[in-house]
Amino acid sequence: MAGGLVALLDDVAALARLAAASIDDVGAATGRATAKAAGVVIDDAAVTPQYVRGLAAERELPIIKKIAIGSLRNKLLIILPIALILSQFLPWLLTPILMLGGCYLAYEAVHKIWGALFGHGDHHAEDDGPRDEDSVVSGAVRTDLILSAEIMVIALDTIASEGFWSRLIILAVVAVVITVVVYGVVGLIVKMDDIGLRLAEKSSGFVEKFGRGLVKAMPKVMSFLGVVGTAAMLWVGGHILLVGIDELGFHPLYELVHHGEDAVHDIAGIGPVLAWIVNTLASALLGLIVGTIVVVAQLGVSRLLARRRSAENSH
Repeated sequence: MAGGLVALLDDVAALARLAAASIDDVGAATGRATAKAAGVVIDDAAVTPQYVRGLAAERELPIIKKIAIGSLRNKLLIILPIALILSQFLPWLLTPILMLGGCYLAYEAVHKIWGALFGHGDHHAEDDGPRDEDSVVSGAVRTDLILSAEIMVIALDTIASEGFWSRLIILAVVAVVITVVVYGVVGLIVKMDDIGLRLAEKSSGFVEKFGRGLVKAMPKVMSFLGVVGTAAMLWVGGHILLVGIDELGFHPLYELVHHGEDAVHDIAGIGPVLAWIVNTLASALLGLIVGTIVVVAQLGVSRLLARRRSAENSH
């Protein structure tokens, strides 16, 4: 009896060690997956603040909360199950789907640039009157869907060798952690002017000056983040397309960019940075080209439909 109890305790201890090792493995894999997607996470944090520009200060955090909930829903209820099912049964479909998302990001970025240059077509323009919160949230969640898909697919690629259940747990943890980090940072960014105002009103000396400087600086910071967010959508969208084209079998474009990276990579001290800049600029240029094509096509179709409706009305 005692021997059986000892054997049972040994089995329990062995299971406990196995579980602990599994948790460690999942934690390590989660860290690797999150780090690999860090570039897109930064893009996500840069893109989101532009959606609350021009809105009442008291509505900024509630709207960011809604966007964060939508982002988590995107990751856990849409992207996670689709990515797992496709990676398990139809892995070849992941690239074309991701490329469609890249086209959308490029389109969104060029749409904003087009509106800024020609005074129309920017559906987020502040001079269009009061902005509807539901449309702001839905637009932000749509853009987040693409960025979140890129994050989750990058993470999935990092842990492709893991078992199905390990992938499920790791991707769920990545989804929650990244959402909390991104929208925590976004919330802090958009409320920095309020923090500065509070410091200026309730402090004196250096702290008061710092608070007033913060209040003055934040409109410029938000404008800068809007530019960074648009550039980030071009970069991420173009990079998705660049990698996707290569994975689908057309290699010359990616090889050209890769040769450009190799040409500067070994420059002492700054080689890796220059290689990253080459890849980023090439990706952004591709995103700009594809986005422009989509915007021009969309405008052409819109004008054609408008003329057709006008002709029908005249008859």
